[in-house]
Amino acid sequence: MDDAKKERLVKNGWAVGTVSEFLELTSEETTLVEIKLALSRHLKQRRQQLMTQTALAERLQSSQPRIAKAENGDASVSIELLIKAILATGATPQEIGQVIAQVGWRGDRTNNKNSLSRTFRFRRKIVRHTVADS
Repeated sequence: MDDAKKERLVKNGWAVGTVSEFLELTSEETTLVEIKLALSRHLKQRRQQLMTQTALAERLQSSQPRIAKAENGDASVSIELLIKAILATGATPQEIGQVIAQVGWRGDRTNNKNSLSRTFRFRRKIVRHTVADS
């Protein structure tokens, strides 16, 4: 998002920031999520070339919906399942390491259109809310 657009949004009552800032994620948490997303994308790419989700699920003694969740970056899927699934497609540990290494460190919170660092906008009044005591 360019600076002029950010300025216009702020003038109109919008807060502008990153997903990581909105969710108040640490750099470590952001990097971990991005690693999981990179592994999910890699799994989907490899699996589509080799087999169906059902075939992979059978190989892992899992279910097709679980494989779909793994490929789509569902938060409930563990890194262990992602790595196990990628290995089941014939990938090497070195290939998995390369996928992880390409993520890089997000400590600087640089913008990347394929990451959690993507700029977004939200209304301040929506974000600022209180929970009433019961």
